[in-house]
Amino acid sequence: MYISFTRYQEPDRGSRRQSSARRAYPSSSLLLHHRSITLGNSAALALLSSHLPTGFDSWSARPLTKSSPDYQISSKLSRQSRITVTQAFSVFIALLVLLLQFLPSTTVFFPTPSTKSASSGSTTCQKSNSILDSLPVCTSGNMGLIEDARRVAAEFEYPADKVEQGVKEFIRQMDEGLQETGKSMSQIPTYVTAVPNGTEKGVYLAVDLGGTNFRVCSIKLNGDTTFSLTQSKVAIPRELMVAKTSQELFSFLAKQIESFLKAHHHEHFEEYHQRRKAGEPITDEHLFKLGFTFSFPVHQVGINKGYLIRWTKGFDISDAIGKDVCALLQAEIDALHLPIKVAALVNDTVGTLMARSYTSPGKTGTLLGGIFGTGTNGAYVEKLDKVTKLKKMEEGGDYDDSTGNMIVNTEWGSFDNQMTVLPNTPYDEALDKESNNPGIQMFEKRVSGMFLGEVLRRAILSMIKDGKTDLFKDESSGTNDVHSTCTIADDSPLYKQWGIDTSFLSIAHEDQSAGYRITRQALSKDLGVDAASSEDAEAIKIVVEAIGKRSARLSAVAIGAVIISTGNLTLTAGDAVDDQNKEVIEEEVVDIGVDGSLVEFYPGFEQYIREALREIKAIGEKGEKRIRIGIAKDGSGVGAALIALVAGGREKE
Repeated sequence: MYISFTRYQEPDRGSRRQSSARRAYPSSSLLLHHRSITLGNSAALALLSSHLPTGFDSWSARPLTKSSPDYQISSKLSRQSRITVTQAFSVFIALLVLLLQFLPSTTVFFPTPSTKSASSGSTTCQKSNSILDSLPVCTSGNMGLIEDARRVAAEFEYPADKVEQGVKEFIRQMDEGLQETGKSMSQIPTYVTAVPNGTEKGVYLAVDLGGTNFRVCSIKLNGDTTFSLTQSKVAIPRELMVAKTSQELFSFLAKQIESFLKAHHHEHFEEYHQRRKAGEPITDEHLFKLGFTFSFPVHQVGINKGYLIRWTKGFDISDAIGKDVCALLQAEIDALHLPIKVAALVNDTVGTLMARSYTSPGKTGTLLGGIFGTGTNGAYVEKLDKVTKLKKMEEGGDYDDSTGNMIVNTEWGSFDNQMTVLPNTPYDEALDKESNNPGIQMFEKRVSGMFLGEVLRRAILSMIKDGKTDLFKDESSGTNDVHSTCTIADDSPLYKQWGIDTSFLSIAHEDQSAGYRITRQALSKDLGVDAASSEDAEAIKIVVEAIGKRSARLSAVAIGAVIISTGNLTLTAGDAVDDQNKEVIEEEVVDIGVDGSLVEFYPGFEQYIREALREIKAIGEKGEKRIRIGIAKDGSGVGAALIALVAGGREKE
């Protein structure tokens, strides 16, 4: 006779974790332990007898089995000194097992804790590998929560035909922006007409006013695609961000440049001042060329001339609007008699292109610099004769037309503000409606890191508020595999606009831990969702992956459109591949420089981009192999210095 022996003991009540018995029987405070032994019928009766109190002795069959070795074994396994709820329950189990020996084959279901499902429903049973091998074990067969997550994820699908449609419209809007001003894609001429090739040498300065910090850099170009950089950074005082006059802010910036020169270029600084005191002539050879990265909207009309359109990022100095920001900085530099000339006004995306072109390992110049981080934008090398609006501009600076090219700042974050081809969901619509610029930057709001967390937050809230979806809901701790009822803090970031950072998406997307432990920890730590189940975490991961993948595939639309529009894949793949080693010929590589937290750190972002590029008919699998994507670091520093170099070369000519 096979009998399954069940023994109970009081649990450690101080422990948060509970056993399977606790989950199976929420009303019990007992811990369940199984041991299986093989006994004869008499020993089984003895086992039953040993669980009965003294008052039941007359009923027991102990005289028949006392001398049996089996009986002695069973007695050792089940010593009890007094009747308890534990004993009574054990008697019930033993009786049930004994009864099975005399009945026809019957299936009995012992419920075990099931994983949480989205809604109550039927259960299915499967054979367990536990001690009770002959008994099937019930598990949940309702996958409602996961199915609901997949339904939400499906709203973010961006299939190949939509990618193709997006590329065609992107090219159309690119061409439109090259011809006229005031279009969705600004296509701003930068007056930079050449890119470096890695052989340039010299020492150049760069400053970066990109937000609440001001950075001063000194870049030494070594002429072999390498460089060395020295920099300092200082916070902008809040009162200067809202100063009454622009002179207050730009005077502060000039003083930081002066301090940097004294610390890192003291010899040059002193030599320049001695020359001035002696009345000796000062030429451009005695001045550092400086690239000024100014990350605010400007109307650029020359390589070192641009009028401020508006302030953002917390700045508000009204008298600066409409003024040339390079001239404002140069005036304060001159007031301090510094050996510096502001040679170039730099957009950080253009700087990314320049930095990549200098450091790229290949022989070909870089075609495109793209930012995929907090925001998104791209700058690329365009044929000069296609930038027809240059001739129509009332005020335009001089530029070198000998190269036949000009770098264009696309401002592609505003692609398709009309929403003719961009994908749309209720979460995108709600985000845009409550943003500070409704109807603007519609492409960026679906791609950049600043907005992905907010899209996710709204998708999660829709699932929480949906009465049919049990995300973060438990009827009791028994339905949660972390043995505690899931709760959302009243002050959870889930309830606050912009409450989810994109770093959370990276964590969830990459999580391969057992039971999605890492995501559950992040939910608790970052979002105030305590004791989320593994199904909760899996549901979040499914939605996260869909949002991240859509962002990457949209990024591929921009990259693919620029490559196709510029004609950089005119050769067939057979012409571009070395037949001997099957590698792409270096001269036929299309080099792309990228920067930003998404493309650098988000799991699988580049792979998703490449997958979409292969689906574009004009690129295909063979064309995608010719595209080299590389990280271009510090476009606002190194890139700005390189633009100053190009500008300086233009002045010499």
